[in-house]
Amino acid sequence: MSLDLAWQEINDLWAETSQQPPLVTSIGQLETLYTLPPQMGNGYERVIKLQPGVELCIFDRIFRDLTLRMPENQHPVQFIVYLSGITDSIGCPRIDSNWGCISGSGIQRPFTSFFPESQRQIGVTIEVQPQVMAQFFGTPEGELPPDMQPFVLGNNQWQRLFSPKTTGAIRTVTQQILSCPFRDATKQLYLQGKVLELMALQLDDAVERGTATQAVTLKPDTIARIRQAAAILQIRLENPPSQTDLAEQVGVSDRTLRRGFQALFGTTFLGYLTEQRLIQAEQLLRDNYLSVAEVSYRCGYSDQSYFATVFKHKFGITPKQCAMGKRVRQN
Repeated sequence: MSLDLAWQEINDLWAETSQQPPLVTSIGQLETLYTLPPQMGNGYERVIKLQPGVELCIFDRIFRDLTLRMPENQHPVQFIVYLSGITDSIGCPRIDSNWGCISGSGIQRPFTSFFPESQRQIGVTIEVQPQVMAQFFGTPEGELPPDMQPFVLGNNQWQRLFSPKTTGAIRTVTQQILSCPFRDATKQLYLQGKVLELMALQLDDAVERGTATQAVTLKPDTIARIRQAAAILQIRLENPPSQTDLAEQVGVSDRTLRRGFQALFGTTFLGYLTEQRLIQAEQLLRDNYLSVAEVSYRCGYSDQSYFATVFKHKFGITPKQCAMGKRVRQN
C-alpha cells in the first residue's frame, strides 16, 4: 500500500514511535538511535551530534512505497551519500548510489520525494549550520571564498542544489563512517575527521562539475516533467518508450528532454536508461533468485553476451561473478 504523507504527518509518526520503546542513547548523550515508524517501513537512523552545529545521521532503512511532501522551509547545508537505494524527487535532485546531493543553506522550495518500496537505503546525511561553514572555510576576515559562497546563502535567498558524483573515494569514506572502530570520545573525534573529509570530497566534485549551474537553467515545471520521464523509464526498463514517445508523453520537446537529462543527470537519454538497467541488474543478481539470463531479459537486454559486456564495462566483473557475491569495482 502506497503512503502519501505531508511533513507534519511524518513528524507525528516519528514522535509516536520514539515513545515506544524508549530511544537508545549512547554515553554522553551524543548518539541517539531512532527506529523507523512501522507504518513507513523498517530500519533505523542513528543521529550523532559531533559538535555544535554539525550533526551526522547514519541510516539503514527500507520504506513501504512512500511519498513525502515537504513545504517551503529554512534549511541548513546538507550533504547526502547513498551506498544503496534510490530517492526520486520533484523539485530536488535524484539520489542513488552513483549521485549524492548537497543542499545549500537558505530557503528550501517545496518538493515531493518518492521512496520506492523494498529499496534498501544505506548511507549518511550531514547537516551543518551556515555559521559553522564559515568557521570551516572562511578567510581570517570571516568571509567565505567565492567558490564556497553558492553553498551558504542568506535566510531570504533560495537555496541551491548540487549533484556531486559518488566516487570510489566518497564510497570508501562513507563506509569508514558506517563501520567506525572506536567508541565514545575517540569515536566522536574519528567521525569528525571523516565527516570533514566526506564534505571536502563532495564539495570538490560539485565545484569542479558546476552541477548547480546546470540545475538552475531549467524551469521548475520542466524539471518536474524531466523527473517524470526518468520515473517512467525506471518502471519500463524491459520495454522502454523511444525518446520521442517519452518526450510527447511528459509534454516536452525532444530537445528539451535531451537538455533536461543532461542537466539533471549528467548524461543522455540512452545513457540514463543504460545506467538504470545496469543498477537494477546488479541488485537482482545480488538477490540471487533469478538466473543471469532472466536478469538480462528483465533489464531489457535480449542479447545475453552484450549484457555481459556492458555489465563488466561498468562494474569490472561479469554478471555471473556478481551473482556469486564478488564485489563490484569502485569507480
